[in-house]
Amino acid sequence: MSLAKPDLVLLNDDDLAYAKIRLDEQSLGTAIDNLAAIENPLARSLVWGSAWDSTRDAETKPSDYVRLVLGNIATETESTTLRTTLTQLGTVARFYVDPAERANTIRLIGDTLWALAENAEAGSDAQFQFVKFFANLASTSEHAATLAALRDGSSTLEGLEIDTDLSWELLEGLVLTGAAGQAEIDAALANDNTANGAQAAARATATIATPAGKLAAFESMASNDKLPNAIVRNITVGFQHVNDPSSLEQLVEPYFAAINDVWKSRSYAIAQSFVTGLYPAPLANQALVDSTRAWLDANPEVPALRRLVIENLAGVERAITAQERDAV
Repeated sequence: MSLAKPDLVLLNDDDLAYAKIRLDEQSLGTAIDNLAAIENPLARSLVWGSAWDSTRDAETKPSDYVRLVLGNIATETESTTLRTTLTQLGTVARFYVDPAERANTIRLIGDTLWALAENAEAGSDAQFQFVKFFANLASTSEHAATLAALRDGSSTLEGLEIDTDLSWELLEGLVLTGAAGQAEIDAALANDNTANGAQAAARATATIATPAGKLAAFESMASNDKLPNAIVRNITVGFQHVNDPSSLEQLVEPYFAAINDVWKSRSYAIAQSFVTGLYPAPLANQALVDSTRAWLDANPEVPALRRLVIENLAGVERAITAQERDAV
């Protein structure tokens, strides 16, 4: 007896085994067009996970993942799935899509996330997450104007509370777009002179999207061995927060010139944060690969440090492979 092939074949339905599954081409196409219509949240989660894995492994086009998310995330009901998928969407946009399409992709995502926030249920977790990720991926003057209006209260979304933490995230989005800078960060810190405020200010300052801003963030860690772990972590998050990675090009050579001394002179936690958090991974290009391999060739005697650098390199090589797949 022959059976008709369904439009979507989902292996490991009900998640009965630990497995890395793949969707065939037809099933992926069906998911892109219809994932939101699958009622079972576990089945949806399996499709989300499969699409992410195949994108990360450069087996499917990263731009298809963007289409999948933007076309189906509006009705996702699982909060964890929502946050995880939007986080992965940012990674795909900034690292995996064809660099020639990166700016257009980030702009499209920002536009869509704001539209989703406007149409989300008032006061819902989805509304909150769409606003947070819109701020994280803001890239245009229009996005900046929206963030500024939300932050100063001249525009509102029903049910959305702009608390202190969200206000910092909106400000960071403004800094990312170049619509705010150190003066606005200092003013926000004066209004929130707390440990959390200091961490948010450190992250926002490191987000300043200019070569001078990124250099200042780098030097603040390279030249100061007294920074608390929490401040260090937030500096590295802001340092990596870029839409246009060109502001990091100047820091490839200083990074490799510094890491041996940092590794010898700092605590393991701080040194690890420096080596992984200030690696200019968003560049994700062959020049960074070549510089990384040159450092590895010249430094065979520091196995623990080499392991971190090798992991950094693996992430960049994975991104380049995905970019090549997207450009096909």
